[in-house]
Amino acid sequence: MNTILRRAMHDCDNYVIEMDYVDAEGNQTHRIVSPIRFMGSYRFLGLCLCREAPRQFQLSRCKNVRLTPAADVLMPVAM
Repeated sequence: MNTILRRAMHDCDNYVIEMDYVDAEGNQTHRIVSPIRFMGSYRFLGLCLCREAPRQFQLSRCKNVRLTPAADVLMPVAM
């Protein structure tokens, strides 16, 4: 997963990530995120294209993380 995040961070004009995220209350959502940077070894900061705002994501709560061409994503992204 870190390799996918790093690729999207270094080539942010061309890639975003798609993932399923489980919040602290156990709610699962599908997110499309433009990762910005790692914040320690267990979370990262990213622009959530679903919420149209920066968010912090715990790596342990991210599932099914995959690289997606940014050109395939229309804004705003429905959640």
